[in-house]
Amino acid sequence: MIYADGKIFLLQTKNTSYMFRVMETGHLEHLHYGGSLISEKKYEKLRSEIDLPQADKEMLEKVATAIAPKHYFVGGNMVSYSEEFNNVAFEMYGLEAPSFGKGDIREPLLEVTYGNGSTTANFLYYDYEVRKGKRALKTLPSSYDDAGECEQLILKLTDKEYAARLDLIYSVFPDCDVITRSAVLYNDNDDALTVDRLLSTCVDLYDTGNKFTSFHGRWAYEMGRSDSVVNGGKAVSEELSAGESGSRSNPFVMVSRPETTDDNGEAYGFNLIYSGNHYEALSSNAASISRFVSGIQPTGFSWKLSKGESFEAPEAVMTFSSEGYNGLSKNMHRFVRKHVVRGSWRDKERPILINSWEANYFNFTQGSLLSLAKEAKKCGIELFVMDDGWFGSRNDDKSSLGDWTENKKKLPGGIKELSEKITDLGMLFGIWVEPEMVNRDSDLYRAHPDWAVQVPGQSHSEGRNQMNLDLTRTEVQDYVIEAMKKVFSAGKVSYVKWDMNRIFSDRFSTSLSADRQGEFQHRYYLGLYRIMKELTDEFPDILFEGCSAGGNRFDLGILCYFPQIWGSDDTDFFCRLDIQRGYSYGYPASTVGAHVSATPNHQTLMNSPLESRFELAAAGCFGYELNLCDMNDTDKKLIKDQVEFYKKYRALFQFGDYYRLPDYGFLIVSEDKHKAVAFAVERNATPSNDYRCIRAAGLNDDTLYIVKNRKVPYSIKDLGTLINAVAPVHIKQDGLVHNLIDKFKDISSEEQVDTLTGAAFKNRGLSLNASFAGTGYNDKTRIMRTGDTRLYIFESI
Repeated sequence: MIYADGKIFLLQTKNTSYMFRVMETGHLEHLHYGGSLISEKKYEKLRSEIDLPQADKEMLEKVATAIAPKHYFVGGNMVSYSEEFNNVAFEMYGLEAPSFGKGDIREPLLEVTYGNGSTTANFLYYDYEVRKGKRALKTLPSSYDDAGECEQLILKLTDKEYAARLDLIYSVFPDCDVITRSAVLYNDNDDALTVDRLLSTCVDLYDTGNKFTSFHGRWAYEMGRSDSVVNGGKAVSEELSAGESGSRSNPFVMVSRPETTDDNGEAYGFNLIYSGNHYEALSSNAASISRFVSGIQPTGFSWKLSKGESFEAPEAVMTFSSEGYNGLSKNMHRFVRKHVVRGSWRDKERPILINSWEANYFNFTQGSLLSLAKEAKKCGIELFVMDDGWFGSRNDDKSSLGDWTENKKKLPGGIKELSEKITDLGMLFGIWVEPEMVNRDSDLYRAHPDWAVQVPGQSHSEGRNQMNLDLTRTEVQDYVIEAMKKVFSAGKVSYVKWDMNRIFSDRFSTSLSADRQGEFQHRYYLGLYRIMKELTDEFPDILFEGCSAGGNRFDLGILCYFPQIWGSDDTDFFCRLDIQRGYSYGYPASTVGAHVSATPNHQTLMNSPLESRFELAAAGCFGYELNLCDMNDTDKKLIKDQVEFYKKYRALFQFGDYYRLPDYGFLIVSEDKHKAVAFAVERNATPSNDYRCIRAAGLNDDTLYIVKNRKVPYSIKDLGTLINAVAPVHIKQDGLVHNLIDKFKDISSEEQVDTLTGAAFKNRGLSLNASFAGTGYNDKTRIMRTGDTRLYIFESI
């Protein structure tokens, strides 16, 4: 719901309010973003009103006056706005569109350099528009609403001195408790201006000492949580010059009170629908105000705006919850699932896949791929993906990127024959591509060296033996589109893994003049988004999965085109506990690719149980990435069981409401709350742990649930020499007799069956069976060694 009367503006969701007003100076004063300023009853009443009664209008005006900070005099060394308003110092105010030059010395929303060299900007309100529905941005991907619930408010501002206009665009998604913001700058002056900064959102909070939570990492270890309490100064999360949203710093961040936890306390979540360099900052000043800003990274960015031209800022996503980080995450997850991800795969259950990469790397033939596919089919796996190495003369990572024709030595019948043989098995077929890249050793580079991103006449710094294609150029975009159309049409392709394995260096385009090189990175993404849109429109039934050396470009911009993204090249169990938990704060499980790989793990050389790897990867877009042909029958039998189990609960894992639990656990609850699955992990096993319990909100308080754990097989050899405590004769560990007993004697994990209400689970928790301690063992004893996991299934009675 949006209320606007030209003086006061209220953006209202089910549980949150965002309020600002027009000052006498013509600037927009931010008053509140957070918990609702009106009751739920009043919200429902106002939502149904076409025109508010006068009493309600007066009520909102009084609320605005009451909550606005009172200022009567200007501080001793502050700047007064003007002679007429000499008691107004913008350093003391919350503002919707702050800029430099008129007294606000904090983070600006925008910075411009006008034709005369001035950097003073003074944008004043002159009009507004409220409209039903959600209009897309013209040049960038943005959110959408197909349910007819969204409303938009457009605030119109002008800097009359320079004939520049600024539109602030707010979109309200009431049931998700999400508000989005964007901005568009117009130049109506004969002189060109330079945009030095145009961020997407600015939110002022009337307190300091807030906690800024951001997510950082590196290749193969993404999304590590970092907390900073900002009592003064500034905390920043940014991708400075890598050219991607980045594994170094993800654009999703949170702001909260220091005492906020997963289940309690106030928390804000912010994200950006953009894939390039980004900037998020929380600062605090001596006036007891905190300011959060988010948008395109200003460093290295500039945009020349001639008369009649405009520039759009990416859409920023904001949410607030008084129910801790889990409440915030639930809002974000629902918004991403329904208003960012789109197309035929948005609500469709994702297939279980087998990827050939860690099974074969570059060393494969059509025969070896088919052998892997046949074993996968026996296990019930639904999709076979051929990864890197199928094109050009690609036998390592040093050649052939850009040459998108089949290597007939590996694939004699090409994509067509292989895909038909795969589909004849009853499986779907998928393929890997890296369209944004070129190797020097490629026919494409030899024909068009100017298409590669590099500074002419200077040595180039490469990454992974490859170069970025210059997607600022229309002819390069056209080449990529046509090349990919040929690949995707060459056979029965149902899935595409779209990779991007290096960051940027030597950013330069021969198609841009010297004064426009600061536009390069943004123009690159305008080109990429055009490519992705044309291809996803052309192939609407293909399931696309984004990838960038793992999670180096995991963002809402990519999710506007590809419904899922590979979470990390690191599939180690313990690393993935951290990585997937990091993603869970801002991204739903249906967007995160997660695979079971071999042990020792190829990234860490660590060992972990096959069942643990499965139970963790199940909370995502699930698959396997290992050589089934080399596995023993026992492990293949377990994988077949895992696949059957996952299919039964796939919709729950992929689309349920996700709650983080202590000790790296999680609970996923179906929308109707009839089913749930809880995950427990043992990170540091100790004996005699009889008091462990799982406790969480999310279920219906009054509903009675039956709870059962997933039973999994163990080996008698897992008990080691303890077998001699019960054996009539001595058995040598790993000897012939020991192995014979293991072959014919089946043991499994405990069986736990309990019944409890949702209220009991929330307020006391489910006590798990007593753990093994070396003093006895029966079929109810819970064996959970370090690295072991357990799934508990809840079903309503």
